[in-house]
Amino acid sequence: MTAPHRRTLTEDGVSAKTAAALRAAMQRLLHGKPQHTDGRLTKENLWREAQVSRATMNRATTILTEWDNHIAAHGVATPGEARRDDEITRLRRKLAEKTRECTVANSRLEAAATAIAALHHDNTQLRQELATSRARITPLRPRNG
Repeated sequence: MTAPHRRTLTEDGVSAKTAAALRAAMQRLLHGKPQHTDGRLTKENLWREAQVSRATMNRATTILTEWDNHIAAHGVATPGEARRDDEITRLRRKLAEKTRECTVANSRLEAAATAIAALHHDNTQLRQELATSRARITPLRPRNG
């Protein structure tokens, strides 16, 4: 009778092959280069990326601790998401500045339109007075000629 086959476990709590697969998957996810998942930094993606079962991943306590520590220190944004978020922040700042510029320009435009309307009204009144007036207009300076 033969002895039952026993796997040799690493200090990670899983076989060397599984530990290597989990660490490689972790590196791919953390560097934004997933091969088997959408790249989100979740434990579900970790075991799927490593192509091991969830139960197998859960036995790799050392690797999970490393994962948790990294996520706690750096957040769950992938490098691509971080770049996207930075770009969104930059664009929001730019939009706010352009909105302020448009508000100032609109205020000036409204003031100018009001002044033009008042001048037009005054001009119209003066033309009407001139048309109905029988008074002779005398220039202040005599013309040379």
